Amino acid sequence: MKIGIIGAMIEEVTPLVEFFKNQGYQIEEIALGGNVFHKITIQDDTLFIAYSKIGKVHAAITASVMIARFECERIIFTGVAGGLDSRLKVGDLLIATKLAQHDVDITAFGHPLGFIPESAVYIEADSALNSIAKKVAQKLNKPLMEGIIASGDQFICDETKKQWIIQNFHASAVEMEGASVAVVCNAFKIPFCILRSISDSADGSADVSFDEFLEEAARVSAQFSIEILKELGVKI
Repeated sequence: MKIGIIGAMIEEVTPLVEFFKNQGYQIEEIALGGNVFHKITIQDDTLFIAYSKIGKVHAAITASVMIARFECERIIFTGVAGGLDSRLKVGDLLIATKLAQHDVDITAFGHPLGFIPESAVYIEADSALNSIAKKVAQKLNKPLMEGIIASGDQFICDETKKQWIIQNFHASAVEMEGASVAVVCNAFKIPFCILRSISDSADGSADVSFDEFLEEAARVSAQFSIEILKELGVKI
């Protein structure tokens, strides 16, 4: 099986790359489309790990390359997000049930917020991969919340904007890439899972919290992704 693992920032994929290096695996670096893809072969399985850079366009490019060029059959997105649900605290894990783009607005033409013609407001994540994630959480005795993730090309650090996203999209977390990866995977009929560790509360103190907790939150998500790979049968 070929599996793609994407993070938006180098901090989100470094724990993964370092894990495989420390395990003694050979890592081939492939430069393509402004990205470096880390190719790791583990018996019958091949992993491709890359950080896309921040934002929906970059994430969509990376996901498209992984699917169209490297023929990945599963996509896992790992990284951090701002918590919208008050039950989510820094370091908590969330998997997306479905994703929406909160910054898409063609309501002037009578469409709902987040809607794109010939698409939909929400793209659903793969239920089988999400079930595996829940199995991992149970095995590790680690809390894992499910919920809607809203994505947009903005870092949300304002209480008013936070409440607007909650009200209009019923989202549990907000970030800047997941929904675009969902759109790409949906177009190519590739199962995907969006896994996020909470780094901040998307409010007035989000910028400070994000800087402080980024690396630790990213490490939590990366370690959980490794356990998902094991459950998928990758012989790590």
